[in-house]
Amino acid sequence: MKGIAISAGLLAAARRVVSPNSDPRPQGFAAELIVIHGISLPPGEYGGGWIDNLFTNALPPGEHPYFAEIQHLRVSSHVLIDREGHITQYVPFHERAWHAGQSYWRGRANCNDFSIGIELEGTDEEPYDDRQYAALVPLVATLQKSYPSLSEGWIAGHSDIAPGRKTDPGPAFDWARLERGLRKAGANFRREVLA
Repeated sequence: MKGIAISAGLLAAARRVVSPNSDPRPQGFAAELIVIHGISLPPGEYGGGWIDNLFTNALPPGEHPYFAEIQHLRVSSHVLIDREGHITQYVPFHERAWHAGQSYWRGRANCNDFSIGIELEGTDEEPYDDRQYAALVPLVATLQKSYPSLSEGWIAGHSDIAPGRKTDPGPAFDWARLERGLRKAGANFRREVLA
């Protein structure tokens, strides 16, 4: 994994698609938490570029019935790791991506203010691809090394910070595998399941 251009908050090796759905973090806030998400568009289908469309407010509502339901959403994530392990970055890491929605973690609301969102292309039920873990582990390790505020290793699933509202990345995500990979890479892993 190539390094992160700290001044611009960009991952050097990532494909770049600019999302308008971001803004500056509130003054005094830095990323302290990494949030793992799962996404597929349409649900259960992979590829096609629809996630890019969603994160750039260009999802065509006539292409699929589900798109008509969600095309009004203004959402983003810092990065997406597709099924083949390729990384696309939508929002610089020092900015606030709109990935968590109404959320709560360790006594604090509005997790977007102090987190980095990583989307994995997948569903709650289907195992994530080995190539996604192979990209996720060095990405998280690089983020921890590049941003001191992330060095404690706090990681949560979307379901951890929005219980009852969100279920991703779901039971198909292998948290133990992520932890083993991070520890082997010399990185930290801390997860508190209850919001």
